[in-house]
Amino acid sequence: MAAPVASAGAAEPGAAEQAGGSPDGRQQGAAERRAAALRAVTDAGAVAAIAEVRDGGRVWRGGSGVADLATGAPVRTDGRFRAGSVTKVFTATTVLQLVGEGRIGLDDPVERHLPGLVPNGAKITVRQLLNHSSGLWDSTNEKGGVFPELADAAAVRDWLDQGGLTRTITPAQVVAASVAHAPNFPPGTGYGYSNVNYALLGMIIERVTGRGYAQEITARVLRPLRLDGTYFPGTATDIRGPHAHGYVTLVEGPGPADRSDRDVTVASVSWANAAGELISTLSDLNRFEQALTSGRLLPPQLMKEMTTTIPVEIEGQPTGLSYGLGLARWQLSCGEVRGHDGGVPGYSSQLWSSGDRQVALSVTTRGDDKQVQAQMVAEVGFLEQAFCGTR
Repeated sequence: MAAPVASAGAAEPGAAEQAGGSPDGRQQGAAERRAAALRAVTDAGAVAAIAEVRDGGRVWRGGSGVADLATGAPVRTDGRFRAGSVTKVFTATTVLQLVGEGRIGLDDPVERHLPGLVPNGAKITVRQLLNHSSGLWDSTNEKGGVFPELADAAAVRDWLDQGGLTRTITPAQVVAASVAHAPNFPPGTGYGYSNVNYALLGMIIERVTGRGYAQEITARVLRPLRLDGTYFPGTATDIRGPHAHGYVTLVEGPGPADRSDRDVTVASVSWANAAGELISTLSDLNRFEQALTSGRLLPPQLMKEMTTTIPVEIEGQPTGLSYGLGLARWQLSCGEVRGHDGGVPGYSSQLWSSGDRQVALSVTTRGDDKQVQAQMVAEVGFLEQAFCGTR
């Protein structure tokens, strides 16, 4: 059964005035189609979905579903959420600013900045950390890493019951767990997404500047752009202000009684660090993306570096994605967009731009693997609708 719909397709107050008049029939039709595409995400089983589309001076914002299964309160489109790996774009932007200042070189070896921390660190470069070609094993996503195997529902339940979700896991622990495992491939010979790459970049930021990555990104990006709804929680486990609750579904057998939704809103995402700990809002993410892609944060040469990509393949098959220095390229039916997706337990996010249009989406997922996959397909459907007018 689909979650109740709340404020689906509601435009941001003043949006029509920003564009110089009332929405015409064509704009109204586009808003209705976006609202329907957003409802399709909750129809697929997600607890809630909120999105914002910015197109020049016009802003559309919509929401579907509930913020809290316990209360049934409608989701708020101005609420905060965990942005997951969208954090990587912020981290990469800060690293590239330091490159522009001559404090970091893209082809610097990791060993130069973090001596003795990573085996073969003399062969792994900052560039390879940024575009995930280092080969380092991902201790936050792979079996045998810092978390229990997600497919083992009983182990996950026990881990949750023992307070595992609120434990602090430091970047140093994430890196140590990674380098204790053999790398996936020699540096520079392939693509392999790994949060460990960005844990190391956070450490490099600290080593070079003398300030933690969260402080440095806040000073360089969040404050200048006045992204007041965005922050790094560090070891704090709550989400400040209005927000949607996140859930994971434990499936321990074939029947309905064998399923349980666990609220994972209160959690430490210290393990995600510079790779994925950010908490933000739709408006803040879109304004950041617009500032980045319009050249306000990086000069042209560094934007060229950021958008120079390597192909992303799964089992040797093309995906339509390629990855640059913290910024991905994705081929939709109507053309190319740039941005990033993100996910931490209970939350899925998307942030993409076609240059003149920015789209941010946050979903609180629910269900077994098949159901969550259906919700991801619906997310892609919303993005196709928002950028291309198709589903």
